[in-house]
Amino acid sequence: MNDADELASLTAEIAACRRCPRLVDWREMVAVDKRAAFADQEYWGRPVPGFGDPRAKVVVVGLAPAAHGANRTGRMFTGDRSGDWLYRAMWRAGFASQPESSGSEDGLTLAGAWVTAPVRCAPPQNKPTIDERDACAVWFDRELDILEPTVFVALGDFSYRSIWRYLGDAGHDMPRPRPRFTHGLEVGISNGPVILASFHPSQQNTFTGKLTEAMLDEVFARARSLVDQ
Repeated sequence: MNDADELASLTAEIAACRRCPRLVDWREMVAVDKRAAFADQEYWGRPVPGFGDPRAKVVVVGLAPAAHGANRTGRMFTGDRSGDWLYRAMWRAGFASQPESSGSEDGLTLAGAWVTAPVRCAPPQNKPTIDERDACAVWFDRELDILEPTVFVALGDFSYRSIWRYLGDAGHDMPRPRPRFTHGLEVGISNGPVILASFHPSQQNTFTGKLTEAMLDEVFARARSLVDQ
């Protein structure tokens, strides 16, 4: 079985997961109690698989699906303003075929990149519990085992810690102490991938100017430079 087939099989398993009762209840409630702007749309309302190029060397890691974003569209970072920022930056860096990401049928494809998250179901207040994160780790680990990326882009501290845990569990010699998360951080792992850190493109960060498009572009330009070397 090749990587594309393995990822397709994993996608089907992820979409059927019901491990976390609180998240199952929330994602399905949101899919029924829709936002008025999307009242005529059918929500995905299930765990959201990763998305992108099965041959990706860059893996972009978020936190979890947004209730009315990926939980609605069924594709990571699609259908909300965080995704608008992310895919514009990826497009400018040559990883995405277009700058827009409105729905799973919008024609967007990724080249050399994969987008995923440590938690696959939309959590209340965007705050998964530690137990929920740990229960979902099996999907995250299996996905990354298939992809074997050379560069990670961590969108936020939650994703940074999840990547760190995965690499440590995979047997990599991790620097100690773990460098503190900050935007623009770059950590090279001996005989392993490079981790690039960025503030998450949440509205809280983009509306306040904590994260600008130029800042996000710098991270993806560095990712492009690393994989093109």
